[in-house]
Amino acid sequence: MNESFDIIIIGTGAGGGTMAHALSDSGARILVVERGDFVPQEDENWNPEAVWKHLRYQTNERWVDQKGREFRPYTHYCVGGNTKFWGSVLYRLRREDFQAVQHFEGVSPAWPIDYDTLAPYYDRAERLYHVRGERGLDPTEPERGPYPYEPVPHSEGMEQIVQELRGMGLHPSPLPLGLLRPGETDGCILCNTCNSFACKLHAKSEADVVCIRPALRNPNVTLWTNTCARRLVTNGAGSRVTGVDVERNGETVRVDARLVIVSAGAINSAALLLRSDNDRHPAGLANSSGLVGKRYMAHLATMMQGFHPFRKNSTVFQKTVAVNDFYLAGPRTKFPLGAIQSQGRTHGVMAQTVVPWVPVGAYDWWVSRGVDWLVMSEDLPTPANRITVDERGRIRLHYEPNNLKAHQRLVRETRRILRRLGFLIVVSHSHGARNTTHQCGTLVFGTDPRTSVLDPFCRTHDVENLFVVDASFFPSSAAVNPGLTIAAQALRVADYIKNE
Repeated sequence: MNESFDIIIIGTGAGGGTMAHALSDSGARILVVERGDFVPQEDENWNPEAVWKHLRYQTNERWVDQKGREFRPYTHYCVGGNTKFWGSVLYRLRREDFQAVQHFEGVSPAWPIDYDTLAPYYDRAERLYHVRGERGLDPTEPERGPYPYEPVPHSEGMEQIVQELRGMGLHPSPLPLGLLRPGETDGCILCNTCNSFACKLHAKSEADVVCIRPALRNPNVTLWTNTCARRLVTNGAGSRVTGVDVERNGETVRVDARLVIVSAGAINSAALLLRSDNDRHPAGLANSSGLVGKRYMAHLATMMQGFHPFRKNSTVFQKTVAVNDFYLAGPRTKFPLGAIQSQGRTHGVMAQTVVPWVPVGAYDWWVSRGVDWLVMSEDLPTPANRITVDERGRIRLHYEPNNLKAHQRLVRETRRILRRLGFLIVVSHSHGARNTTHQCGTLVFGTDPRTSVLDPFCRTHDVENLFVVDASFFPSSAAVNPGLTIAAQALRVADYIKNE
């Protein structure tokens, strides 16, 4: 006899983890399915060689690019998903991001909801994820109340950079960071292993720590780890999902549910719907629009480092500064360019993964004299950028970055700024066409079933009890980190489910 639940949630990241937390008090019997396991608290959490050279926590799965070449994606299957390894930058989308925006190479489309619709859920998401920041300094920030927590203070070195940026007429602002109890005995120690590392102290705001573990205290919530959802099963009419086929303990079992929430990430959620085709949904489940898997977006992202051979950087935690003066069209730019964010410290072995023939000791010397930045621009949705599943069941990523003129100009502006800050050499490295970070857009939401897969509450137009809550629903990528918007929409969808 099949096991049965009221709700099945597939995935434990920013979408699924937040959904599980928000629905845990509903009284519904909830099964949360995670294809990975808990990441152990171990020394390797903070070991750059283990994380970056040996890829200890990254999936071994292979995907295929548009030229048919296999690659190992930067993604993590574990409780908390990719939030376990994020840098905890938790931005709200700007008010303008919800509207149609003209860019150098096209238009970023409007959302079916506006900023004011999501604003109260942003408030709740910031409290849930312990976001630290300061309003009033970022010229692009929408109207809002105070942040729930004070910003992380700049180090002495970063404070000097902030003052120099202000001297250039720019408006540096604190990065909104999700960190737990920095400076307290059991809290964040502001180390140099935050970006792309799991927190050994569980002091980073990620879905495992702030959502899943608290949700599991409710007896109505069950978590199955090492369990992979393979297929969604519908009734004969194809109008409702009746269950999920999952692979667990070496066998495939069917679990029945009244309602299913898919939160496997924009790529895997689209792939799951495509693999769930049947007689009523021959092109993939909920795909009457033909848009399942299409419109894939990932930010245009370039890592940059300002270097000075005679200026050693003693800052341990440098990820505290943002410059958003180029984010929107205005006096400095005719079209939006994007965001500039300081980043966690680069370790020598991390740099060596890019050019492996240089000894790691040389890189250690280099990175100890540099300051790291991320330059991030919006790419635009196009049907040609898409996720498909090949005949062997592998995910195929067809992705060509666009809006490159804007990004190239922002890289030039950042290079100019870093040189004015006194850095003699500026180096850069881009993710390119295999970028799977900040993935979004593959199951766009909207009001018209002909031009969208999901409705404004992330329910599929074609299947009445199927929701998808992760960055799949994004109509545009904007140019800020998507995590907080996923969490805010998850809280909104949870309220809708409970009220309905």
